[in-house]
Amino acid sequence: MNKNSFQFYISGAIKLGVGYGVVSLLARWITGNTILSSPETLIKYGLTGGLGYSLMGAIALILFGFIAKVLRDKFPEQQTIGDVLRKKLTPAGYWIVIAVLIFTSLHSLFIQAMGAGILIHIMFPIPVFIGMLLFLGFCFFVGGMGGMQRIHQLAGVNVTLIFGTVIVIPVYFFIQEGVHPVYEGIKLYHPYILFFKNTDSIWFIFTAILIGFGQAMIDRATWQRVFIIQREKVRMTFTLAGVIWATVPLAFTSLLMIIMFGRSYKNIYSLLFELVDKIQSTMLIVLFVSFCFSVISSAISSELHATTTLVVKNIIELFHPLSDREKWKISYIFSGTVCIGLLIIVSILTPNPLQLLFFTGNIYAAIIVPMLFIILSNKTLPVIIPLSSLIGTVGGLFLTPWNDNLLTIWVSFIISGAICLFVMIYQQFSIRFRHIRKSG
Repeated sequence: MNKNSFQFYISGAIKLGVGYGVVSLLARWITGNTILSSPETLIKYGLTGGLGYSLMGAIALILFGFIAKVLRDKFPEQQTIGDVLRKKLTPAGYWIVIAVLIFTSLHSLFIQAMGAGILIHIMFPIPVFIGMLLFLGFCFFVGGMGGMQRIHQLAGVNVTLIFGTVIVIPVYFFIQEGVHPVYEGIKLYHPYILFFKNTDSIWFIFTAILIGFGQAMIDRATWQRVFIIQREKVRMTFTLAGVIWATVPLAFTSLLMIIMFGRSYKNIYSLLFELVDKIQSTMLIVLFVSFCFSVISSAISSELHATTTLVVKNIIELFHPLSDREKWKISYIFSGTVCIGLLIIVSILTPNPLQLLFFTGNIYAAIIVPMLFIILSNKTLPVIIPLSSLIGTVGGLFLTPWNDNLLTIWVSFIISGAICLFVMIYQQFSIRFRHIRKSG
């Protein structure tokens, strides 16, 4: 493939098999949320919550594997989620979903960049602005300028660092401390973590799975990987990626328990600092720090690349045909602008990661049924189908002041699903009625 072609920027030079497809998906889905939300999930919901967090990504990837197979069969020539939306929606419906995609893309980038800012503040004695400038510059070089080919070149290194960390460091600690002392220390100082009959944690698990599946349904980077994985291997690739992904949050949860046993803690993020402080081996400290920034840089690079591709190919080019040279130029400008914006915002704001994750939970829940209709139907869908996702989101958020955030996420899912179901029933009755009139 010509390296000057924008097609090379979008999908790289080769189709991926199972092995490298799994690596690519893991590099995309093991993100800063895995590091920053795991402590809060463990503290708030105990071990059951840690298990639920691991199930969120695992089940999402496994379920989406079935959708991915349908996508490859029905849309063999497409490259992005925007390409599929153009074929299945009216212009009004298309722009509604594109607006949702842009919002969730920028939100996802902000979460990851914010995670990097927190880690820089915890681990390095330098101003966050300087650290973020270097970090986002690297992400721009990989995802904004390099495209899919450069992302793939670094994916193997990222996954090696991830599993080297989650295997080596827990083993190191358990050999030093032993399993039984850790259990007894947690039982004495933090017994709530071992409480399994917490109904809130069960509620959290099912809600997290719903959010995870909704996120997969509109994740721009995941859709791009669907179209570059070999067609006959796409379902197996997603299944294996889901199973392997589940081990990472569980391993990180075990790391946090090692830090917490036998002591209290100042705040949730102090656990990460104490983890670095407790690792006495310089080599393991370097490994852990490399793991943290490798995970976040991989997630930002993938999202930045996918968002840039969506904007150039599925928005700008619809208004003005572009040459490959112009597409590359706009990609550099757009991705660079996004990185500068992230640098400024993250230097000012420090919100809560789990709250940010569930802030878009209503959107992810409300989009599931409409996206299933878009993917599985064989005709152009009316604008009410994509619009139902916005109605469901607003309906759930409207109830937030009076209800638990987890409940409002289910409300969003039910509202959008009910609207789509009503439209389907109405269309079926309309078809039968017309048929009866013609027969009569």
